[in-house]
Amino acid sequence: MTPSVVWFRDDLRVADNPALTAAAERGGPVVALYVLDEDPQVARPLGGASRWWLHGALAALDAELRALGSRLLLRRGSAAEVVPAVVTESQAAAVFWNRRYGLGEREQDAALKTGLRAAGLEVRSFPGSLLHEPWEVRREDGEPYSVYSAYARAAQKLPAPRQPLAVPAALPAPPPLAGAGLDDWSLLPSAPDWAGGFRETWTPGERGAHERLEEFAARIEEYPTGRDAPGADVTSRLSPSLRTGELSPHQVWHRVRQADPSGRAAGKYLSELLWREFNYSLLFAQPNLADENLRPAFDRFPWNRATEEVLQRWQQGRTGFPWSTPACASCGRPAGCTIASGW
Repeated sequence: MTPSVVWFRDDLRVADNPALTAAAERGGPVVALYVLDEDPQVARPLGGASRWWLHGALAALDAELRALGSRLLLRRGSAAEVVPAVVTESQAAAVFWNRRYGLGEREQDAALKTGLRAAGLEVRSFPGSLLHEPWEVRREDGEPYSVYSAYARAAQKLPAPRQPLAVPAALPAPPPLAGAGLDDWSLLPSAPDWAGGFRETWTPGERGAHERLEEFAARIEEYPTGRDAPGADVTSRLSPSLRTGELSPHQVWHRVRQADPSGRAAGKYLSELLWREFNYSLLFAQPNLADENLRPAFDRFPWNRATEEVLQRWQQGRTGFPWSTPACASCGRPAGCTIASGW
């Protein structure tokens, strides 16, 4: 069999990865490719913390792939150029990936799919990052929802999310191709190295993500009442793993359901997963959402023009109230809130 290229993006895992499963089922060598594409027209550049996490996630993914017989090929540059180049070098006949939903990402994917198919390749994309595709949860008139509660009710009427896919049994070794070394990308901070607390607190990668999921499942009953208490360690801590795709939402959905069959506690957390879905739906419908207000009326919002001192306090996270501040008798918030101040 000729090789298949699996283009990894926001799905840095081997379990429940539809694109990887499709390549394994097709047979033949699997070229697992990750492209560091830093074109701001495609997607927003990664910040320092995200780059630190990406380094660990890619290292972990490479280890998981090697255990299956493959390895991760790293390339840097425009994916519009890198992906066809890897196809040519590997003599691949198929390319698989899981979908992205930002406008620049969708445009890049569509152009690549058109060009590669025109060259005679099998090219397929899969739903691997959401429980429901943005176009699957719509109003009766076909328009997207703009209110979460209505979106959630519609989503909950759909069939239950599919069961997660298993890890492929094996991946035939890919042909030898030259790639970058992960350290060559300088994703980790060095001068200064500010990531000490990150290393002590987090373990990027699929295995670390599943460990956090299991820890959360074991204390799911505490979530509904404890999630709003800043001093309580009851939140899932799964957000970065969902962002990078070390976990799929299907894995989280079914594990949380399993941990709480009654659904009393699980339902509260799963509604947060639907918030994530709702925001992807908004982004799909309103591609400029990162730069434009969803409601045009907010374009005229009377923002407070802060002084340099206030701006610095906001940048350093010093604009809140101390926990020791007495509570407002009117609303229970710290004294100095809008009600207590008479605004």
